[in-house]
Amino acid sequence: MRSRAEYLREMGITRWRSAGANGSTGSIHPALNDIDGDETGPVARSHVPFELLAAEVAHCQQCSLHQSRTQSVFGYGPINADWMIVGEAPGAEEDRQGIPFVGRAGGLLTEMLKSIGLARDSVYVSNVLKCRPPNNRDPQGLEVEQCLPYLHAQIERIQPRIILALGRFAAQALLAKSEPLAKLRGPVHQYGAGRVPLIVTYHPAYLLRSPHEKAKAWEDLKQAMSLYRQQCSEPLDRSL
Repeated sequence: MRSRAEYLREMGITRWRSAGANGSTGSIHPALNDIDGDETGPVARSHVPFELLAAEVAHCQQCSLHQSRTQSVFGYGPINADWMIVGEAPGAEEDRQGIPFVGRAGGLLTEMLKSIGLARDSVYVSNVLKCRPPNNRDPQGLEVEQCLPYLHAQIERIQPRIILALGRFAAQALLAKSEPLAKLRGPVHQYGAGRVPLIVTYHPAYLLRSPHEKAKAWEDLKQAMSLYRQQCSEPLDRSL
């Protein structure tokens, strides 16, 4: 079994300190700029049983992506997870297997989580889009608009203590903001009416292309874990 230090080295971190308790541009969709952050949470689908929501996604034909998909990629992990990880869209391997983050980016995500003491199977992982865009192109506005209610419903059902948004598209969609990733990284955001803390960091696929940014991602991960520890000191009501 690999040590935490080995996982940190995989992240490109050779010197670190444990997090203490205190411790591209453009908008996805123009209409999202007019939505207040408090209104991006529950939708009618939040009351649909989780397995039925997954079935609805599997049969969804709301946008053209259903024509080229092998299968939809709903999400994976315990539905009472404290952590929810949200990426952009499935890639080729995810499209084949029906599970998010199983390719090289998925391997790095696992390393990132382990570097802060989290097992991959302890978090819930999903994407903004549930179907793979052709040739792994960026999500388009209409696709995000049609698919985002499914993600909102997942979050409302899981009720995580913290959300980690991976990359610009996930951050912009969840926060209904148009700022570039550089502006969204750093602050502690709040998702929806439930005010779920949300941290933005780089997508693992980007880190594979730009390993020099791994140190910044490590700072984001430490910030998220510190915030989570604060959240754990407060009671969480998942009775809804």
